[in-house]
Amino acid sequence: MGKQKIIKTGNSLAVTIPSDFVKTIGIKAGQVVQVKVEPETGKVTYTFSGSRQLPLASTLTKRRKAKR
Repeated sequence: MGKQKIIKTGNSLAVTIPSDFVKTIGIKAGQVVQVKVEPETGKVTYTFSGSRQLPLASTLTKRRKAKR
């Protein structure tokens, strides 16, 4: 994934979510997101509830079917 710019929204700062990521996992505006902050490392992890599971690669599913 690339870099995102921090923007000001009201009295807060925000980072936008790339549209291809939004479409891929199926999230929508207004959904709740779980946030885990690690200040000592500068790491922030977001977990989106209700997001759909990503499909398996077609080559992987073809190999599993062939083994049966």
